[in-house]
Amino acid sequence: MNPTAGQNVLFVVMDTVRKDHLSVYGYDRPTTPGLEAFASEAAVYEGAVAQAPWTLPVHASLFTGLYPSQHGASQENPYLEGATTLAETLSDTHRTACYSSNAWITPYTHLTDGFDDQDNFFEVMPGEFLSGPIARAWKAMNDSPTLRRVADWMVSVGNTIHEYTASGEGADSKTPQVVDRTQEFVAEAEADGENWFQFINLMDAHLPYHPPEEYRAEFAPGVDSTAVCQNSKEYNSGARDIDADEWADIQGLYDAEIRHIDAELTRLFDWLQADGLWEDTLVVVCADHGELFGEHGLYGHEFCIYDPLVNVPCMVKHPDLDPGRYDRQFELLDLYHTVLDHADVENAGGDGVDLDPTRSLLDDAHGDREGGEYAFVEYSRPVVELKQLEGKAADAGIELDEDSRFYSRMRAARRTDGKYIRNERIPDEFYRVDEDPGETDDRLGEGDPVEAEVESALDAFEERVADEWDGGPSTDASDGELDEMSDTAKERLQDLGYME
Repeated sequence: MNPTAGQNVLFVVMDTVRKDHLSVYGYDRPTTPGLEAFASEAAVYEGAVAQAPWTLPVHASLFTGLYPSQHGASQENPYLEGATTLAETLSDTHRTACYSSNAWITPYTHLTDGFDDQDNFFEVMPGEFLSGPIARAWKAMNDSPTLRRVADWMVSVGNTIHEYTASGEGADSKTPQVVDRTQEFVAEAEADGENWFQFINLMDAHLPYHPPEEYRAEFAPGVDSTAVCQNSKEYNSGARDIDADEWADIQGLYDAEIRHIDAELTRLFDWLQADGLWEDTLVVVCADHGELFGEHGLYGHEFCIYDPLVNVPCMVKHPDLDPGRYDRQFELLDLYHTVLDHADVENAGGDGVDLDPTRSLLDDAHGDREGGEYAFVEYSRPVVELKQLEGKAADAGIELDEDSRFYSRMRAARRTDGKYIRNERIPDEFYRVDEDPGETDDRLGEGDPVEAEVESALDAFEERVADEWDGGPSTDASDGELDEMSDTAKERLQDLGYME
């Protein structure tokens, strides 16, 4: 390696954290005092837009600079293949590491390709199942019709164990271990005189919520986390109702989890400052997506691409960025270019996306770049959640409408004043997000000139990414591609690692 001073990167993703539950963004509960202090020396962005509403495609976009339709990591194909990752691009200049307790961010899905060190801190399935030769064998089992049933049986056993451990206090947060491991990695890289790129994903704010007692007492006093609804599919299917008091309890637990993330990040930031590693390091803190708590009749982060899921928090500290609040809209994949810009790497090589300086947040012209007023979001076939949802509905004797959002793929074009959502099985939607940030008033077809402009931008985007919505998923989940989900064990992997 050929280290150059000032090129270190700490990239933090707070999984499933919605912007309006952070006190640094004006929330009226003190969930993020540490990030409020961080904001005094960082750029705090209001307009960051995630490229999808769930982990796998968003991280693939962060790691490749590509849109979901381009990198292909989706619910039907849960692997990032054929693209050069950010870690691979930085391999000549940086020591790299990825630490997470999210099962989508493992060698199994190839999201960790290129990292010198990775650890998934996975609670139930041993890490060896998600990395190395065993991961490749596991993928082969799930892709083989003859071995598929064996693989399903093996993971169903793990799923039973997970549901037991995740249903109560035994599911301890892995975030303190992630922070400890991060400190060890950075210290080793510094001792060897190497630049470093450290990526971490913190899962505390993802269902189920069982926060440490210290923060539960502050944000959800007296709430029994095992008594509230912690399965979004039960609610979304109509099998379970949630009243206002229970929503308040659920959100109190959620806030407590965010407070725990904030405390651990503060511990990490303080350590970096004490060791003199803070000033020149690029520090990115963002969410990959948010969460719904009954808005639009939904719980969790499935079956829609509304703003509480895709307009995410994002804060960036860099010597060339003036601290303050920024209203500009940009896409999360711009962070890929921001890291490359900071690391002074122009050519990604291989099948990678080269640095586009106009997409870097460090570039003075970023806010004026061509096409920059639009952000695009994609949600592929929701087959993972759909099979789980159908199971909950069937158990309750409920028949889901096949012409509903549950079966629909979605795309959206968003700018600061309007958002056009193209749905596959239900009518399209248009919202004036400047006047209606809650997206409660669908103004499709009312003649607003903003609608025509944003829809036209979405049309152009679909042409650019080679739209492949021909045909669509089967309307019957008992046949066709929906029935083939066991072919990849994607549903099981989400049950285990996405902690439903």
